Amino acid sequence: TPYSQFCGNSLRRAPSCSNPSERQIVVGICAMMKKSKSKPMTQILERLCKFDYIDVVIFPEEVILEEPVEKWPLCDCLISFHSKGFPLDKAVEYTKLRNPLLINDLNMQYFIQDRREVYRILQEEGIDLPRYAVLNRDPDNPEECNLVEGEDHVEVNGEGFPKPFVEKPVCAEDHNVYIYYPTSAGGGSQRLFRKIGSRSSVYSPESSVRKTGSYIYEEFMPTDGTDVKVYTVGPDYAHAEARKSPALDGKVERDSEGKEIRYPVMLTAMEKLVARKVCLAFKQTVCGFDLLRANGHSFVCDVNGFSFVKNSMKYYDDCAKVLGNMVMRELAPQLHIPWSIPMEAEDIPIVPTTSGTMMELRCVIAIIRHGDRTPKQKMKMEVRHPLFFELFEKYGGYKSGKLKLKKPKQLQEVLDIARLLLDELGQHNDCEIEEKKSKLEQLKTVLEMYGHFSGINRKVQLTYLRNGQPKASSEEEDSKKDGPSLLLVLKWGGELTPAGRVQAEELGRAFRCMYPGGQGDYAGFPGCGLLRLHSTYRHDLKIYASDEGRVQMTAAAFAKGLLALEGELTPILVQMVKSANMNGLLDSDSDSLTDCQQKVKARLHEIMQKDQEFTMQDYEKLAPTGSPSLVNSMKIIENPVKTCDKVYTLIQSLTSQIRKRLEDPKSADLQLYHSETLELMLQRWSKLERDFRMKNGRYDISKIPDIYDCIKYDSQHNASLGLEDTLELFRLSCALADIIIPQEYGISKAEKLDIAQAYCVPLMKKIQLDLQRTHEDEAVNKLHPLYSRGVMSPGRHVRTRLYFTSESHVHSLLSMFRYGGLLNEEKDQQWKQAMDYLSAVTELNYMTQIVIMLYEDNNKDPSSEERFHVELHFSPGVKGCEDEENVPLGFGFRPASSENQDKKPNQGSLEDLSQDQPDQALPVSEPINIQRRSPMIRNRKTGSMEVLSETSPTLSSKGCTSHRLFPSCSRQSPEIKPTSVLGSLCSGLFSASALGVSCSAPNLRDYVLTFLISSELFSMPAVKRFSVSFARHPTNGFEGLSMVPSIYPLETLHNSLSLKQVDEFLNTVCESSSEAHAKTMKALSGLFDSQSQTSLYSPQQPLSSSGSETSLRPPSQPLWRESS
Repeated sequence: TPYSQFCGNSLRRAPSCSNPSERQIVVGICAMMKKSKSKPMTQILERLCKFDYIDVVIFPEEVILEEPVEKWPLCDCLISFHSKGFPLDKAVEYTKLRNPLLINDLNMQYFIQDRREVYRILQEEGIDLPRYAVLNRDPDNPEECNLVEGEDHVEVNGEGFPKPFVEKPVCAEDHNVYIYYPTSAGGGSQRLFRKIGSRSSVYSPESSVRKTGSYIYEEFMPTDGTDVKVYTVGPDYAHAEARKSPALDGKVERDSEGKEIRYPVMLTAMEKLVARKVCLAFKQTVCGFDLLRANGHSFVCDVNGFSFVKNSMKYYDDCAKVLGNMVMRELAPQLHIPWSIPMEAEDIPIVPTTSGTMMELRCVIAIIRHGDRTPKQKMKMEVRHPLFFELFEKYGGYKSGKLKLKKPKQLQEVLDIARLLLDELGQHNDCEIEEKKSKLEQLKTVLEMYGHFSGINRKVQLTYLRNGQPKASSEEEDSKKDGPSLLLVLKWGGELTPAGRVQAEELGRAFRCMYPGGQGDYAGFPGCGLLRLHSTYRHDLKIYASDEGRVQMTAAAFAKGLLALEGELTPILVQMVKSANMNGLLDSDSDSLTDCQQKVKARLHEIMQKDQEFTMQDYEKLAPTGSPSLVNSMKIIENPVKTCDKVYTLIQSLTSQIRKRLEDPKSADLQLYHSETLELMLQRWSKLERDFRMKNGRYDISKIPDIYDCIKYDSQHNASLGLEDTLELFRLSCALADIIIPQEYGISKAEKLDIAQAYCVPLMKKIQLDLQRTHEDEAVNKLHPLYSRGVMSPGRHVRTRLYFTSESHVHSLLSMFRYGGLLNEEKDQQWKQAMDYLSAVTELNYMTQIVIMLYEDNNKDPSSEERFHVELHFSPGVKGCEDEENVPLGFGFRPASSENQDKKPNQGSLEDLSQDQPDQALPVSEPINIQRRSPMIRNRKTGSMEVLSETSPTLSSKGCTSHRLFPSCSRQSPEIKPTSVLGSLCSGLFSASALGVSCSAPNLRDYVLTFLISSELFSMPAVKRFSVSFARHPTNGFEGLSMVPSIYPLETLHNSLSLKQVDEFLNTVCESSSEAHAKTMKALSGLFDSQSQTSLYSPQQPLSSSGSETSLRPPSQPLWRESS
């Protein structure tokens, strides 16, 4: 009798009573018990038995392992597949004996166990896979193999693989796949493994490859942090779902039932073709494989053979239907069973409609300054030694006359030269070495500083000077030689601090709240809408960063907060952040200042060198725009030279205090913040002391930003030293810096525009493209309509483009919006208020943000100007150490618009905000203290959406209500706008339900606790909007309880611009400078070519996402791909 080992006999159907002689088709299941009794298998077999003529028999595991094949049950059709411990040889023998219909071919399953064979078959079928090479090692003598390992690459059989690359064991059962990262991103490797609990990978500092065993080496594909798993059932059916890539942070996302969270995905036509090819090539009807989507292109990286989807009722139904029909089609005719192929109406996709004017968020563009960093330091020296010229030539310096050395190997060479010259100087003093000994020693000290080079810490720039350095400053001796020399500039410091990481991560987390919606598992906490969008491929996210380490790390930390990732930043950096040092998009060559900037600096120096109190003329010269922040600083300073004298005296006092500390044995080896020593701190300050006051007794004004930078850093991070007079030094240098830093970007409006154009025309062009591209919808990554009920127009994307950069770009971009003529402040009240607010902002601090949001009103005619609507928001970044009272206040984030002016008294004036009536749903006795907010207006036409003013009093702490931000998944049109506020980060970061619910925002619970500890925050006056969080960073342990200043919430500068207005404005400012225009066209020419030539699927090399200069891209490749 057949073994019906399945809930007694439940799988046998009683033969149809009408005709008992009809024979049943027996489907045998021959696999290890763990697989044959698994939940998906059970679900599918139950459905398969609903076919009138099909019987299912499960072979017991002990029969498979112990009985000879002659004693195995009989069947007409066999579903058999290999897993750990399965005797594949016996199964092959059984099929030879009984010759059943095979659902999955057994001989091919030998190949599937060897990754080399899998790749060979894929290649023969013409399926795209990553570029790879096989390293076979003989276990007896593992040394003999064709592997050359460099610091940032390996060569396998003569083929080079720059990091990041992937190393996979050739045996497919071995899941220990390693990914190696480049030094420029921090080095080390990510070790992937079969899921253990909540981990699927772990980061390791080990940078060198494994030395035993055979491996496949392949290039790393920069996906957007998700893997696509495809499950075929026959060549014409494929179910696809995405899960978070195990390489990203190794944390497995699980839902409330503890299952790994996965999201349904729509395959493109090309991908369906790939699924068909894989299914047929490996002769596996039921077959799972992995796709990597990178740069608009799909690559197969793994084929797993027999594999079912878990927890999808729709898949269970479909799979049983397809398998049942397949069995019947093949076997019914032979067994004379009457059967016709059922025809089915295609599932009709259901797309919800919305009534009422809803606006849908289509695009978010943000330009963000990097986070808190250590002070930037630099040293210049003129060098003439032949060894330096050789180095200059070796790395191609003569091509442009300039050279940047950042790679460990290059820095090592510079260090070697410095050591050599110092040795020679030590032996005989009269030798022909002109380089100054003190400078060589400093060069050596700085290069030896961390005991290792990581490309992020230091760089050396060499510039060719045809006739030597001009003898400008009196310090230089007169015995200068003529002839060419090199100017060596050594830069160090300026790294992102742990506090900077926390700032970036917090901001990323708060940023989620700008995205609508969040259904199902995600409804529990704000900002989850974004996570769902991202994982269902409807969030088209690209993160660009300039090539400076601190900027790249800020971008990675932000991505970590935004997408709720965990762990080290290196893997996130390599996968998520594109290096955009291409063509000055985000980098400014600070050495090549424009003429205009040179002139402005000269004028600044001239005004600041006068030993008298500022006169009216000085006010006109220095602050022609009459900006209050400048005027206030000038009032504090009164006499610039006297103030510089004070600053100089204070620095002297500071250095002598540090020297005293150094002499005291108790404090000599104190560890300061971020592992600095007193010795290094002294070097920092005494260099400033030397450089600030020149030999002729005048002050070098260009050092003021550096002084401010250092005192700002020390008063925040090293306050525990208790040095005297630091606050006074901070106050004075701050006032000086508040004049000099913004004015270096131009004094008059015309200069500001001129300098801004030199910096950011390429970036503005790119922003313009981002906005234009949004409404020309692409066909990439569409969500399966069946799964997206309750999501507005499911095929649509929200496009997010984040640009991380340095202060210069943020200043310039803001100048463009302020002075480029976007709106006329005489005519536009909102813009006038915004301009007043901006001119009161003194400093664009770390994490300053400029955010542009584009909305679409689906009810307006597609060609009408009202269809697309743009909002402009701004935040001056991190809160400074100065008193909170004199901070300028904006008007909140997305305040109710002007159309409602008549209904609401005094909407514009801040004093009256406290009197706004809260929504009637709230008991008036509970003040809403979390942040200033205008009343929400209830939408009368909510249609099928949730009621927009959902203000359930969830988290009560001292009688205060927390609001879910964006309760609905869409936004209303300007007439009825919910005024959700990003608020002081904490408010938007959680709601009560987050306390009890497990959720994929890892540190959420810790944050909630931190904020509850400081629950008096909630009862502060609303206008103060102040939040504090402690910099306890998972990777750094406690770095002292340094207070991380919180970040100012976004303020809306304007919320009713049309896309056309913005587009025309961007056109005008970009065109108006012809020189800058030429520069841009050069930068973007690659982009426009790519539009016309590259199809979405032409095989292209991915953009290098590492910060290194050597891009993986061959030079002829266009810069941005279709979906840039």
